[in-house]
Amino acid sequence: MARGEINVRNAQAVPTRAASAVYVTLAAQVLSLCALVIFEQTRGRRLTAQLAAFGGRPQGADAEAVVGAVTVFAVLMMLVAGTSIAAAAAYVTWLVRARQANDRSAATGPIAAAWLVPGVNLVAPAVLVDGVWRGARPPAGGRGRWLALLAGWWLSWLTMLALVTIRLPLSTSDGDLTGVGVPELVCAVVAALLCAATVRELTALQRAGRTAPAELVLERTPHSGSFGHPGLQKG
Repeated sequence: MARGEINVRNAQAVPTRAASAVYVTLAAQVLSLCALVIFEQTRGRRLTAQLAAFGGRPQGADAEAVVGAVTVFAVLMMLVAGTSIAAAAAYVTWLVRARQANDRSAATGPIAAAWLVPGVNLVAPAVLVDGVWRGARPPAGGRGRWLALLAGWWLSWLTMLALVTIRLPLSTSDGDLTGVGVPELVCAVVAALLCAATVRELTALQRAGRTAPAELVLERTPHSGSFGHPGLQKG
């Protein structure tokens, strides 16, 4: 049996469906965050002032509009939280399967540690993704482009994280509902686009790596008594 054929049979499937789930959940997350920012910009301060005037418990006919706005705000917050959790779960699932596509015995423990251990999670996830790229046997000459894409995604993600953990606690004291605004939305959009680009790059690279050995096996398969070339026939 040809060596290329053995590699094809033992290889884990390329996680194309998991990659599609990442794209969908990232898009949902961005859309829900965009809706929240629009609500915050158009209604947030006024709603905060109205709630303060009602002492946090709106009553009577004049308070119906406030109750409706609070309901919309609560739904938007749940959507943002739900889509963020879904995007995180989809991405981790894809990363696990992408690592196993390179090495079926790859453990899932390092991924959990990379994302959950404080301090480590500021660097380790990007290192893990780069390891998957290197394990997919990329063609020569693509290292610089990949590192630029990976660095752009990770820096945009860290910027968004800094805005959420540092700027938001300060801005909510100015009468905003959440403090989420255009800077957070822009960073979220850029991070989501670059994240999807890294997933697409890796998925395409792994798919190409699976196709090449398969084509090699076909070229080595005898056809009508010949070896390697279907056009050659036995005399």
